[in-house]
Amino acid sequence: MANMREIKTRIKSIKETRQITKAMKLISGAKLKKARQQLEQTVPYFDRVKTVIADILAHSGNIENPFFDVRNEKEGRKKGYVVITGDKGLAGGYNNNIIKLAEKYIKEDSNPLLFVAGQTGRNYFIRNRYNVREDFYYFVQNPTVYRAREMAELMLDLFTRGEVDEVYLVYTHMASSIKLEPRIMKLLPLELDALKKELKVPGEIPDKVDELLSYEPSPKAVFDILIPKYVRGILYGALVEAFTSEQSARMTAMDNATANADEMLQKLNLFYNRARQAAITQEISEIVGGASVLQ
Repeated sequence: MANMREIKTRIKSIKETRQITKAMKLISGAKLKKARQQLEQTVPYFDRVKTVIADILAHSGNIENPFFDVRNEKEGRKKGYVVITGDKGLAGGYNNNIIKLAEKYIKEDSNPLLFVAGQTGRNYFIRNRYNVREDFYYFVQNPTVYRAREMAELMLDLFTRGEVDEVYLVYTHMASSIKLEPRIMKLLPLELDALKKELKVPGEIPDKVDELLSYEPSPKAVFDILIPKYVRGILYGALVEAFTSEQSARMTAMDNATANADEMLQKLNLFYNRARQAAITQEISEIVGGASVLQ
């Protein structure tokens, strides 16, 4: 058994670590609450954008839009992946899970182009010599609509110019506070049937525009404005959801670390008391032994 000085040093060290983990848990809780409020404030706007898109799809014909171009005729289509990880660690398996999912799909492509938001993921993919575009610095710690717009504009521009033919989004979905699901979704090109299903457009899209409704200046022009907003909304939602997932994972990890520290402190206090009792017993025995010799 270690002596009392060693046990006391370990107890002091674990107490200091426990204070850090407890503080990090509280900080993550505050950030999580703020992110949820931020998302709730912007959801009505993007819901309205979806409603207008659904209304146009339900009453108009098959509108031509460059972002519906699936480019099936093109050989060797290049894929881009927007991967959202964290800037920091100490979040359990949050970063590792999203990197594993992204790597699973990336390895299937010959020369994928990566857009990584988050220092942890960026360092990993650069270290493993993937083709990483370093565009999204410090995007994940403070998700905003403006940053989502920057991401959306870059993706839409690269798709329009033909530098990428497909864009996928890899992020973490927060199903509940304890259930975090890494997900991959196709961001571009938009698929008409999938869009109809997501927006719950009833029935078949008619072949011609409904004459009872009119859009100014035209359904196509309105769509050209709404689609970038729709993509921006998806990216913003993914950024906020990934951020809340990271904070939730860090809260859980820090809570477990604090509980483990409490358990270790209980054991070390028990060992310390035993060592102290043994030292006292030894001193008493030495005193009694010395008194016997004197007699």
